Amino acid sequence: MKAIEGVALSKSFGGVVALRRASFAADGGEVHALVGENGAGKSTLIKLLSGLYPPDSGEIRVNDATVHFARPQDALVSGIGTVFQELTLLPFMTVAENLMLGREPRSGPFIDRRKLITAAHELFDDAGISGIEPLELVGNLPLAQQQIVEIVKAVSRKPRIIFMDEPTSALAEHSVDWLFGVIKRLRAEGACIVFTSHRWNEIKGIADRITVFRNGEWVATSQAAELSEGDAVERMTGQRLDVLFPKPAPVTDQTQRLTVEGVTAKKLPAISFGARAGEVLGIGGLAGQGQRELFLTLFGVNPHTAGTVRVDGAAAHLRTPQEAIRAGIALIPEDRKTEGLLLPLSVRQNLALAVLKRVSRNGFVRRAAEDALVGSMVTSLAIKTPNPGQRVGALSGGNQQKVLIGRWLLTDARVLLLYDITRGVDVGTKRDIYLLIRRLSEEGRTILLYSTDTEEIAHLCHRVLIMREGRIVSELQHDLTPEAIVAAAIRVPVAS
Repeated sequence: MKAIEGVALSKSFGGVVALRRASFAADGGEVHALVGENGAGKSTLIKLLSGLYPPDSGEIRVNDATVHFARPQDALVSGIGTVFQELTLLPFMTVAENLMLGREPRSGPFIDRRKLITAAHELFDDAGISGIEPLELVGNLPLAQQQIVEIVKAVSRKPRIIFMDEPTSALAEHSVDWLFGVIKRLRAEGACIVFTSHRWNEIKGIADRITVFRNGEWVATSQAAELSEGDAVERMTGQRLDVLFPKPAPVTDQTQRLTVEGVTAKKLPAISFGARAGEVLGIGGLAGQGQRELFLTLFGVNPHTAGTVRVDGAAAHLRTPQEAIRAGIALIPEDRKTEGLLLPLSVRQNLALAVLKRVSRNGFVRRAAEDALVGSMVTSLAIKTPNPGQRVGALSGGNQQKVLIGRWLLTDARVLLLYDITRGVDVGTKRDIYLLIRRLSEEGRTILLYSTDTEEIAHLCHRVLIMREGRIVSELQHDLTPEAIVAAAIRVPVAS
């Protein structure tokens, strides 16, 4: 008996085919991984099987019985839970209210606030989570903690079938370990877990079987133990990818491009370091140790209260992002959808947003100049879009990320702050971004790179600074391996 099955499912959006007669089946007591590039149809399949969208054609079966979901609540009744790729939390409500939404404890007609908070504490205790306050507004939490809340909310309903669409994309490694513990417990209890990720080590570490999708179609299903990364990539992309990480370009210029001296800001007691022109400098350490605050301070979002920042020897006054941009600094933030892109606007408008003065005259945009600038960037970054007028929210995650990168490259920024830049993008786009980082390094741009994927830090950077509690506690240069970076993050004591 199959726990969940989709038979010959098809779905189109505005003439764009997302799924084409795709079939998929998963058993109880197994972790079944779905892999494929962005736009391969994985998320669409999950949304059909969880009742968010109705299929155009095809059949959905739960425990061998045909079902028809008119809405996600129907799937919940059938024992299906979902952790969607895009978080479904309500940012203006508290953690407790989000966790218990639709099942709030009541006293008569009113919500019992005391029981609500107690229930939230119990859910976190059962899940082995600490450090998240039930009364905190969800919108105030870091993205990683929001992801944890979303996972706890879905698991707490005790589903027999649970879809997890890129649940690790915002999580640090220790949180991934926590999630895998949750998944293994669910599997041992006989639940069916369907899991997607763009990180091969996670797929191999948790999956029993792997199904590959490409261009909205099923390609193959294999036992996880029998499928290598190279074979999986070839099935996903149609081409062999033997080397994922390019070697860092040699740094020949000894010019000190970025100098940070005694900078004090939110969660940064006093931080100092330098980076050379053409250097890719990794910012490592466990998640939440001040990396985000450092990037926001250097981009003028959190103004520093003491210390100095210099770019090519000139003092940079970073009280606003506009001042950071003028100083030649650009930031690619961790959440492209809420912190970077304007999703209702076009690819053209998003790309040109930071350089409007270059394509405007007397307050009006010169379309020919804008088209020339935007067109060159679309070509340079191989952004897959029907035309520059396409709404950016309609693009795949990887192409959205390329649009955001392209916007800041058009500013000719000399210092690029890349914060988890490959989060939620497929292996092909990752490779494109890695090659771009090398090219930018060769051009002499200085890059600060933070990633929740330690492999990226280890393979792409010339040096790595380890942060703890807002301080730099260690520097690695000659032993850049994921193991060395994790060991330094865990073992190095904080300097007094």
